[in-house]
Amino acid sequence: MLYFKLLFMRYSLRNFLIWFGAVVLSFSAIGCQNDDYLEDGGKHNPYYNGTVLDYLEQHPDKHYFSDLVEMIHYAGMDSVFQNGEITFFAPTDWSIRFSVDYLSRKLYFTMGEDSVKDLRQIKPEVWKEFLSMYVIPGKYCLKDIPQLDTAAVSAYPGGAYYSLAGKPMNMGVVYYDASGVKYAGPRQILYSYVNDFASMDMINAYVASCDIQPFNGVVHVIRFTNHNFGFDRDVFAQKAIGAGILPLEEVKRREKECLIRKKEEDRL
Repeated sequence: MLYFKLLFMRYSLRNFLIWFGAVVLSFSAIGCQNDDYLEDGGKHNPYYNGTVLDYLEQHPDKHYFSDLVEMIHYAGMDSVFQNGEITFFAPTDWSIRFSVDYLSRKLYFTMGEDSVKDLRQIKPEVWKEFLSMYVIPGKYCLKDIPQLDTAAVSAYPGGAYYSLAGKPMNMGVVYYDASGVKYAGPRQILYSYVNDFASMDMINAYVASCDIQPFNGVVHVIRFTNHNFGFDRDVFAQKAIGAGILPLEEVKRREKECLIRKKEEDRL
């Protein structure tokens, strides 16, 4: 009974944080659709003095990317975000937690196993596979991405790309209407995992803030309110379970060993 009370309190707090974050990000979404984002310059300065990884690490709101950065390190992908020229569709920590919480419920209620208490219980190769879905080699700002009309896909399908993981993805810019004039309104990037290009069966992720430009690429921040990390939380859970969930004790043991090695290296 105590477990379920704690679980309820946990989800109540999480839901409040989600609601509060949604209010904050709603302003970001409006900013991305503002005309200032259609081209460089003007009121909006898109440039960031650092790498993609620097931007994620130094973001002032630690609720955005702290888990994301930790998993980039854990997956051994630092060089991708520091050295390669990439377009990164950044999922926030909320999106990661949505999928991990779903995995935990599946483990506990369906399989009778302990829930995930540390993100590092999910193996590095799983994080690498799914993080790579959000990376497109090359630099693509909003102005470089073709138009997408979800109601007229045959005319405006966006563009087909392959992610760093080799997954089929679609990037497109949605042109909204304004004052009754079609396509005359704000624009917003839609990034999608493609199940089938022939039928354009896609799982979509809307971008809240776009065209952030560090030295080595572009960052577009995905709206978290309706996005599960990995696009499909069932697939994420299946991959994580299939790879094996590490016991919490094993994670702590590895962390301790890593700290000991680091201290020894620092002494040399």
